Amino acid sequence: MINFVKVEANLETDLDQWFYVLKNLSKMNKFSVYLRKPIFEKLFRVAEYSKLTKEERKMYDVSLKRKWDNKAALDYARLEGEEKGKAKAEAEKKESAIKMLGRGFEVKLISEILGMSVEEIERLK
Repeated sequence: MINFVKVEANLETDLDQWFYVLKNLSKMNKFSVYLRKPIFEKLFRVAEYSKLTKEERKMYDVSLKRKWDNKAALDYARLEGEEKGKAKAEAEKKESAIKMLGRGFEVKLISEILGMSVEEIERLK
């Protein structure tokens, strides 16, 4: 690594970038424009985490767990809401189909209007 002397602006290959990062990681405060690749960003985050004190790491881990828990709760609520919305829409379709049947609409026409299968509508009779 001692022989590697390129500066950021002269990095040409992935290998150059790796050598540069490995040589200068301890001196880097923020991520360079020349190194904007997911692998280097991940390496930088790992390096930042490893510099934390034991207490800071514990606080970070707790914060991350809360973030994941909140995301999981929101995802679950969204999914549950979508399922309820779909069930309500299906119930409304069936109710509309029953009303249309009661008014003498043809099954095929109801199927085209509501997007239900003919079999589904026949079961509602």
